[in-house]
Amino acid sequence: MKPSRTIVTALLALLASVLLVGAASALEVGQTAPDFTLNGTDGKPVKLSDLTAKGPIVLYTFIAAFTGT
Repeated sequence: MKPSRTIVTALLALLASVLLVGAASALEVGQTAPDFTLNGTDGKPVKLSDLTAKGPIVLYTFIAAFTGT
């Protein structure tokens, strides 16, 4: 059974978009992170640029799958 041309085209487009998004968002060692805002533990917004203005920071992230929720 041959896959239809539409399915093959859709899969190739999906693969290309995943590769392009991954390449566009990747940072090299030594590059400055883009500015962003997230809510702190108190619910108030925290901007990366506000934190880096005070000095170097360490940004730690974790995967929600390992939090037990």
